[in-house]
Amino acid sequence: MSKHKPIPIIDLFAGPGGLGEGFASVEGAQSDRRFALRVSIEKDPIAHGTLSLRALFRSFGKDAAPDCYYDYLRGKISRQQLLTHPRVTEDSIHSMREAQNAELGVTPHAEVDDWISKAISDASDWVLIGGPPCQAYSLAGRSRMRGADPEKFERDKRHFLYTEYLRIIRRFKPSIFVMENVKGMLSSTHGGAPIFERIIEDFTAPIDGVRYEIRSLVVKGTAEHLRPQDFVIEAERYGIPQKRHRVILLGVRSDYSHIPHKLLELSREPVTVEQTINDLPHLRSRLSSRDSDEDWLNAIRGTKSLLDDWHHPYSSAVRRAASEAGKAASRNSSVGRSFFPREKGTLSLMSRHRTWYQDKRLKGWVQHESRGHMASDLQRYMFASCFAQETKASPKLADFPDILLPAHVNARDVGAPFADRFRVQLAKSPASTIVSHIAKDGHYYIHHDPAQCRSLTVREAARIQTFPDNYFFEGNRTQQYHQVGNAVPPLLARKIAKIVSDFISLAELERSRR
Repeated sequence: MSKHKPIPIIDLFAGPGGLGEGFASVEGAQSDRRFALRVSIEKDPIAHGTLSLRALFRSFGKDAAPDCYYDYLRGKISRQQLLTHPRVTEDSIHSMREAQNAELGVTPHAEVDDWISKAISDASDWVLIGGPPCQAYSLAGRSRMRGADPEKFERDKRHFLYTEYLRIIRRFKPSIFVMENVKGMLSSTHGGAPIFERIIEDFTAPIDGVRYEIRSLVVKGTAEHLRPQDFVIEAERYGIPQKRHRVILLGVRSDYSHIPHKLLELSREPVTVEQTINDLPHLRSRLSSRDSDEDWLNAIRGTKSLLDDWHHPYSSAVRRAASEAGKAASRNSSVGRSFFPREKGTLSLMSRHRTWYQDKRLKGWVQHESRGHMASDLQRYMFASCFAQETKASPKLADFPDILLPAHVNARDVGAPFADRFRVQLAKSPASTIVSHIAKDGHYYIHHDPAQCRSLTVREAARIQTFPDNYFFEGNRTQQYHQVGNAVPPLLARKIAKIVSDFISLAELERSRR
């Protein structure tokens, strides 16, 4: 049996490449690559650096990246030294050009169209993927921007960045498109009109003579018969270790609309935080000033005495947990590093996605470093993680002892904003949604182990987002967190890509029989 030519993929608003990574990972019947990521467009130069590095990695083929790639991940050589290494050929460098650092809506249309024309060439089938920026649709973004300046919010061009995606559909008419966005899109309005209804209308009939069926991946039916919420994928129900709820539209060109509708397969049981990050080395957090093992231990061990006057049904259990965690914390002296070598006796990853994450050639973990926190926040983290350990729930501010409350006059008010601003990622549950706010502070992403008393590292957040361990994020730590939080989970994208692959296989079979 001859191998199929890989199906071209064009990825718009690509971020660090989570959606594209999922599609690129799918194999055909002969273990050949089913999809080929031809163009990915991202305006942020740091995320573009991540995209182009991953394109280089893929160019070598499955399990064939040279040692110099791993040397770069381990920090032994610079990016320039990697790109000039004898094992990195001109063909490899050329492959990096699939990632274009450009801003859709600003970069001339003719330039973007030229990239896409060359990429899809004469392919019978190709797929458009991507997620327009979501700040204007997200609930938090809308609240912040509309409250600050309602008129400016209405003028914000990000309401209509999806029209850049739409323009590509009109111009090139892909067989299939996959568009991802935040759940807030369903309730977003502009000028009093629902944004989601406009998007469905535009994508259903983008241009005279061309129509698309807009399908859900979790409920059978098409847009005209479904409710807006039927397009929401609750990722934890499909084997992703976080409660990430996103709108994903599957567009099928009308000449293929007779091909059967397939849905994502529900997971038998959820994948938990503990299963996903249990093998990563234990770390202590840093103190943001005068950091040392002793100062850190003194700060977190001081938490127990702050609970003496706290009265709560679980007060005795939490005090006992804080005491035990303070003793266990003395074993955690490392704050991590950019590369953490694997040592003998390391725990095995519990996740059923073990083979997806791990790369034996890496011989360790990259970007697993803790960040610094004020002593007062560390004590809140210690309390919160002990509370969660004993109650199996992350505490609200109403549960906190007065002495540990943040300095907000309305911190205890019923209905106060951000009542769960110190959120523990529970060991036995999927995580809450990893979003770009993780770059600003770790309060929403407290590690479940009180003895580590810290927020999640970049690598832990990347694991929860289902990025493989050999996926390297360029930039400083804040920029790395931002990229991870903005991404589509690659493993969810892979599940979607398999549905698209099966769909196109049926289309190919039909053509072969004509």
